[in-house]
Amino acid sequence: MTIIKSELAYDFKKTDSGKIKIKVWGKSQVVMTATFVTLFLLTIYGFLTFDYKGISFMRATIDTLYNLKVMFLQPAFSHFTFADVMVQLGLTLGLGFLSTILGAVLSLFIALFAAKNLSTKFVSNAIIVVVTFIRAVPTVLWVLIFAIAAGLGSEAVILGMVLHSIAFLVKAYSESFEEIDDGIIEALRASGANWWHIVTHAVIPSTASSLLSWTFLRFETNFTVAVAMGAAAGAGGIGFELLMASGFYFDLREVGFITYAILIVAIALEVFSTQLKKRFLTNA
Repeated sequence: MTIIKSELAYDFKKTDSGKIKIKVWGKSQVVMTATFVTLFLLTIYGFLTFDYKGISFMRATIDTLYNLKVMFLQPAFSHFTFADVMVQLGLTLGLGFLSTILGAVLSLFIALFAAKNLSTKFVSNAIIVVVTFIRAVPTVLWVLIFAIAAGLGSEAVILGMVLHSIAFLVKAYSESFEEIDDGIIEALRASGANWWHIVTHAVIPSTASSLLSWTFLRFETNFTVAVAMGAAAGAGGIGFELLMASGFYFDLREVGFITYAILIVAIALEVFSTQLKKRFLTNA
């Protein structure tokens, strides 16, 4: 039974123990639920209204399964050597690593002013608005915007990825800073510590593990973005080889080989970051 009273909705549910559990629905939850339901219905409507004339679902399914079989069960390469793959993977890793390092360093200083417990309300809100706008624009659009000034290539990719990394990491870092107990900061201020001493002796040491986790998460994201940008922005790397194999050579076996190479690197990055975070947390 659902009773709507004023602007709140109350759901009454009977638990196994016989007690009545009351869940209060606020405005935000109602709006969010209505949004998801609307998007779901629009998605169903879109699939139902597609033009399926001339499409044989049985034939399309058979061809798709055959292509997947060739791609993932018969991987091979013919238009490049294994050494070329390693070089291109290294270039893609370099793009992701450089953009992450630059973004992390700049984000650390900006996040100190974006945290509400370390900065004024006006400065904090201004930074949050700016990074929210930057984060709302996809990375590929920022890369293409910078390509107008710097031209297609690694420079535009680095600038676009760094900007989006800053927008992501500033939010993550500032929220980590805001989770620090206010009593610690007030105690340091009462003892005569200035703002910089509070940052270096309390804020950074207390949040170091969280900062490390967010940075590695962004590094993994930047690696996958660098794969796509290598093809879209002409930056080279393994993404460009994937584009050539799929769109120019139409070599499914080569696409499968490159996909496996990217997957292995992604797994290796995840294992490395996990081990490093474990060691860091143990020594902290």
